[in-house]
Amino acid sequence: MDLSQRQRIKNNVNSGIYHIFMIAFGIVMLYPILWMIVSSFKPTEQIFDSISLIPTGFSLDNYIRGWNFSESTQFSFTNFFANSIYISSITTIGAVLSSSLVAYGFARIRFRGRAFWFSCMFLTLMLPYQVVMVPQYIMFFNFGWINTFYPLIVPQFCGQAFFIFLMVQFFRGVPMELDESAVIDGCNKFNIFIRILFPLIKPALITSAIFSFYWRWDDFLAHLLYLNRTQLYTVSLALRNFADPTSHTDWGAIFAMGSLSIVPSLVIFFLFQKYIVEGISTTGMKG
Repeated sequence: MDLSQRQRIKNNVNSGIYHIFMIAFGIVMLYPILWMIVSSFKPTEQIFDSISLIPTGFSLDNYIRGWNFSESTQFSFTNFFANSIYISSITTIGAVLSSSLVAYGFARIRFRGRAFWFSCMFLTLMLPYQVVMVPQYIMFFNFGWINTFYPLIVPQFCGQAFFIFLMVQFFRGVPMELDESAVIDGCNKFNIFIRILFPLIKPALITSAIFSFYWRWDDFLAHLLYLNRTQLYTVSLALRNFADPTSHTDWGAIFAMGSLSIVPSLVIFFLFQKYIVEGISTTGMKG
């Protein structure tokens, strides 16, 4: 056996070990989700009797009961999914568009104090939400925005620090010669942004849109603070209402609606996962 054959065998063994480890790690990561989905078809009293992923039978009672939400209200999960989709979609559009415009200013326009303001913007990434939670609540309360979607939507139209940083790296990777050529052709700065640079940062835009949708869809704390009426509930708030620590918790309905709640995120991930990888990896190379 020559050296090349031994090296090939060694590479195959290493590859096999790597794939076995990754498959085992993937199973560990996916098991809670798979168990939740399987348990959503079980009667509530049987959910915690077994940790097996092989169901003994299927029933849609949990989905029917969960979707109807409560007999005491006329609202169902149709309303809650519509609220979540509306908030997540509008905020995603606002966050991506506003962040791209701010990122263009930082990356391509020279103005006094640019480095200082960029540093201030970057430092906001280190602020936990709990720091600004109370001041924001007081401000929105004075605006009369409590029990409306405005506190959840309007701030997203003011730019998001992480997305701005991400897009700045993309803008800096685009040659300045494009801007100079556009200026010679008579374009102003806004037209340069809209017609030339905006289409060139597509991976960053899609990556930002995906992350924004995920974060808004999964948000619970902000929704809990500002939405107190049932008709305004999002999916995350509605799921909380199935749990009652003082009496009976309907785990079957929770798991059923929880399984449905991850469907939009999974669909978006599988449709746009290549843009996530491209956006993050390209940003790393250009940073």
